[in-house]
Amino acid sequence: MEPLGSTLTATYAHPRPTPTNFLPAISTMASSYRDRFPHYNLTHSLSLPWRPSTYYKAASNWPTLDPYCTRSQRVSESTMLPFVSNRTTLFTRYTPDDWYRSNLTNFQESNTSRHNSERLRVDTSRLIQDKYQQTRKTQVDSTQNLGERVNDIGFWKSEIINELDAMIGETNELTDIKKRLERALMETEAPLQVARECLFHREKRMGIDLVHDEVEKELLMEVDIILCCQERMKLYLDKAIAQLAANRAAQHELEKDLSDKQSAYRIDDKCHHLRNTSDGVSYFRGVERVDATVSVPESWAKFTDDNILRSQSERAASAKLRDDIQNLLVVTANEMWNQFNKVNLAFTNRIAETADAKNKIQTHLAKTLQEIFQTEMTIESIKKAIVEKSAFLKVAQTRLDERTRRPNIELCRDMAQLRLVNEVYEVDDTIQTLQQRLRDAEDTLQSLAHTKATLEHDLAVKANSLYIDQDKCMSMRRSFPSTLRLVGFC
Repeated sequence: MEPLGSTLTATYAHPRPTPTNFLPAISTMASSYRDRFPHYNLTHSLSLPWRPSTYYKAASNWPTLDPYCTRSQRVSESTMLPFVSNRTTLFTRYTPDDWYRSNLTNFQESNTSRHNSERLRVDTSRLIQDKYQQTRKTQVDSTQNLGERVNDIGFWKSEIINELDAMIGETNELTDIKKRLERALMETEAPLQVARECLFHREKRMGIDLVHDEVEKELLMEVDIILCCQERMKLYLDKAIAQLAANRAAQHELEKDLSDKQSAYRIDDKCHHLRNTSDGVSYFRGVERVDATVSVPESWAKFTDDNILRSQSERAASAKLRDDIQNLLVVTANEMWNQFNKVNLAFTNRIAETADAKNKIQTHLAKTLQEIFQTEMTIESIKKAIVEKSAFLKVAQTRLDERTRRPNIELCRDMAQLRLVNEVYEVDDTIQTLQQRLRDAEDTLQSLAHTKATLEHDLAVKANSLYIDQDKCMSMRRSFPSTLRLVGFC
């Protein structure tokens, strides 16, 4: 403690010499230290952990000299001058922490700058590569679209040519087409019945497995497709009964349409084969803003289709109707076969999923049983630990109880007393923690038991679903009418 009124200098500026012959005072009163060390503060110098501070009074920083003090003491105190330092110089300097922080800041700014630069270079390289890939992909897509357009034009060209060439001989075949349509309509009844029975059996699933899954969706879709095919077959069967008149007035429109298709085919085929290295490739500024189109793909296809239909109706109604029926039989056969395969695939996937879920449930059930055993062992170990900690608590409390019988001044709040008190609190806290952990373990055991019951129930549900899908439904779906029978040849 520095004398009152001195400057706030460091304690190492003027270290006070300690007398070599100093021995601790025997007296416990503060006055025994006041004459020997007037610059000490008794409150701070005698702050002993085992002596209460209420027995002492704080001495002043500069106690008044007693009239009975010696002359040598007065001379010694009068010669103690405060150390005056250049405070402005000390306060304007940086600390070592400032120096280290400045270096760290510079290093971090350097790392950040280099990281940003490196990230910019990597992003730029990736941007160039991405834009190149995007441009290349766009050109490939455009080329592919042109190729598909050429194929579409070629398809419609062939249709028009065939229509112009096939002008006669269609009416006599209408009866055969009608009979084929009737046989195909009869063949659709068996798949429809199978699909409905599968839906009926799958209603017997239990619990969570009674789900509107992909199999049920595909089965409902199969029923709808078969019914829709039957409706279309019946509609065209009614049309086949009617007799259509012939009129050949649309031949000119077909020829004009064919000429346009040939020109468009030639132009689009040339565009389809153009590459970046082809001759004749140049800039045409603003051409992308010129929209000279007069139709869309739907209207374009419909225009040619209307011409063909008009020509068919004008030439021979039976020819058009025969082609429509032929297409209908092929489309409906493909739709029913595709949906049949989709349903079977959905059944296969669902059976595999159910079997996998069953296996996983069995695995989880085994793990749950193992975990129940481990949890029970843990509960036993916690109980044993609580019993063991109780002995420690008894010893600590017994020691404290015995130490309360110390006589008079021996009832000292010494380090042993403090440690025993802390030991009691520590052991008691440990026991409370173990008891809370025991309750948690018991709750976990109850949860595991509930999980075990749930898994066992779910295992029975999965076994029932496997029996319905695999044994009942798939056994009925082993056969399906052939394509020839669906188109009415057999």
